[in-house]
Amino acid sequence: MNTILNFMKRNYKILVAILCLSVVFFAFNSNAKKDNDPERDKLLLELLTFVIEKGHYSPAAIDDAFSKGVYKDYIQALDPSKRFFLQSDIDEFSKYETRLDDDLLSKDLTFFNLTYDRLMLRMAEGKKVYKAILSKPFDYSIDENFNTDYDKAPYTATAAELKDRWRKQIKLSTLSSLTDRLKIQETKAKGTEETSEVKSDSLEMDLLDKAKSDKGVENSAPKTFEELEKETRVSAEKSLDEYFGFMNDLDKNDWFSVYINSITSRFDPHTNYFAPEEKERFDVSISGKLEGIGARLQKKNDYTEISDLISGGPAWRGKQLESGDLIMKVAQGNGEPVDVVGMRLDDVVKKIKGPKGSEVRLTVKKVDGTIKIISIIRDIVEIEETYAKSSVVEKNGFKYGVIYLPKFYIDFDDKGGRDAGKDIALEVERLKAANVDGIVLDVRDDGGGSLSTVVDIAGLFIQEGPIVQIKSAGRKKEVLYDRDKKIEWKGPLVIMVNSFSASASEILAAAIQDYKRGIIIGSKQTYGKGTVQNVIDLNQFVRNSAMGDMGALKTTTQKFYRINGGSTQLEGVRSDVVMPDRYAYLKMGERDVENAMPWDKIDAADYTIWNDNAKFKQAIANSKMRISQNDQFKLIEDNAKWIDSRSEDNTYSLNIDKFKTAQSSIEEKAKKYKPIYEYKNSLKFNSLPNEIDALNKDAILKEKRERWHESLAKDIYVEEALNVLDDLQSKAVTTKAMPVKIKKGKLAKS
Repeated sequence: MNTILNFMKRNYKILVAILCLSVVFFAFNSNAKKDNDPERDKLLLELLTFVIEKGHYSPAAIDDAFSKGVYKDYIQALDPSKRFFLQSDIDEFSKYETRLDDDLLSKDLTFFNLTYDRLMLRMAEGKKVYKAILSKPFDYSIDENFNTDYDKAPYTATAAELKDRWRKQIKLSTLSSLTDRLKIQETKAKGTEETSEVKSDSLEMDLLDKAKSDKGVENSAPKTFEELEKETRVSAEKSLDEYFGFMNDLDKNDWFSVYINSITSRFDPHTNYFAPEEKERFDVSISGKLEGIGARLQKKNDYTEISDLISGGPAWRGKQLESGDLIMKVAQGNGEPVDVVGMRLDDVVKKIKGPKGSEVRLTVKKVDGTIKIISIIRDIVEIEETYAKSSVVEKNGFKYGVIYLPKFYIDFDDKGGRDAGKDIALEVERLKAANVDGIVLDVRDDGGGSLSTVVDIAGLFIQEGPIVQIKSAGRKKEVLYDRDKKIEWKGPLVIMVNSFSASASEILAAAIQDYKRGIIIGSKQTYGKGTVQNVIDLNQFVRNSAMGDMGALKTTTQKFYRINGGSTQLEGVRSDVVMPDRYAYLKMGERDVENAMPWDKIDAADYTIWNDNAKFKQAIANSKMRISQNDQFKLIEDNAKWIDSRSEDNTYSLNIDKFKTAQSSIEEKAKKYKPIYEYKNSLKFNSLPNEIDALNKDAILKEKRERWHESLAKDIYVEEALNVLDDLQSKAVTTKAMPVKIKKGKLAKS
């Protein structure tokens, strides 16, 4: 949920000037190492605290209360399941609970070094513990329980108690897997098709399928309880090996980033430090593109595996690299190949990525066991899933368009590159060419992005006027306007939101709602993030490159407000039509996050509401009536309450008979909600004509679109959005109504 504001050049220049003057206070060692250098860490602390104090919208006081918060967050981040530290460790650490504010200001790293060294020791001990536990069968006849509410669990006093906690954690995991395997086997023996109702993770299913294929038969003989029990331990050990392999890949700088972010998050939840690799990933996420080969990688023990190829990328176009290939060596052009087996995933990625036009040669082990050298010319790779897409559907004699916007993306380094504003304008233009009678703009799960694109997108649906108000600390408000009098789409409009629609999504929904330009439907309220962040490259303030890449800081510099003066902070945007949500009762919004900034309001802007909304009230009333009478929505609401009631149930029996009984009871109750997942509407969604040629040439893109269309045909929320468009239709020619002007939040004739 990151809102980047490029309208803040004035404030940013002031901040840069202050920081440039402050650089004289920083002393550097020209021979300093780039990795695990305490002088670099101290410099980073000084940079971060200075930038936050000077640039943050409302910086917190660095005092004992601040120190306690940092301590709590950091210890929890290091050991969230309380399976590494002993109570004696915590007793030792707690001496620093109210000292971290002083340590921060004096750049004292004693606490960090103490906790890091202790964690490395405890992790090494933990690896021996799980290996020993999984070396022999579990006794599932013992009557014992395990509580997974780690927040309320105490730290263990002795190594023996900690080992027992490990044992119970692992036993619960293997017990769940074992009961799944037993049920799958029983189901196969009955010759039924009930396996779809059995919960089993993909790894376990892969093991079962592999075992079947290894024997070369479709229906292998049933396995004994002992054989299945052993399989679960093998699977659990493999998962833990991969977990510890990932943890071993983290170096001291990675853990220092965890410590740094425990500090920055005390100012507010969206002030974060980006280590160099994280900054790169953030840039990719906000722009939707990168320079490389277009492959997603994952760690598989000591190997780096190709998990997926990005459609349209150079690796995909080359047709030599495949999912499942293992990368053994990487060479730059004609250079010497470097062995990457056992190398950190981030380091492998660095070697494979590179500028457009350069060559990389990968030595890979194919899925059939053969070794092959594959040459790929790097190029700009666009991540298609980042970008807006649209579909058309016919309903009750009308044709409607559905646009999905996953993120408010923009490339700040390339003004001619793709951005959400231009892409949505293009999708609207294409839908108009297809003669649609209404548009649904879906920003569900859209965590935000560029604020400038919000102004462009909202401006497509109004003649002109303010879109959002911005306020910086100690400065007058700034109003961002759509100044283009052209209205790209004048017809019926529905905006779909949910609890995870945040930041830029909320600005768009709020503007459309305040203008009464469209109807907002979805969860009771959106996420509630009403703050603006700037990303500041810390390297510009460092004179000595020997320190290495210092990363970047994303810090909250402003708050934004609706044009009616209200803030979306905490409260979010309340839907005109509330649709039941399975997760409606769980705590997941900004209002549930510690250190969130408060709600407030400012004066309203001057704006003119949309004058063609005669059917608004009736359409909203009709939708509310349909939802209240719809059995599917009633079931979703009932399911939400059930999920909420189960969220406090954290105790599990480790006795197999009692565990089976409890799981059977849960599964029996869950059957009631099976129709939620099986729901299908009678609508058929299709791609626009401009996309048809691309789909015929790109099998991967075609499959993705088909999956999206299938999901739309199962989406009752989209169906109700289209019902609202039905209610907004008016084929009769109407006379132009007198515009109504909002001035300081009051109605006035213009």
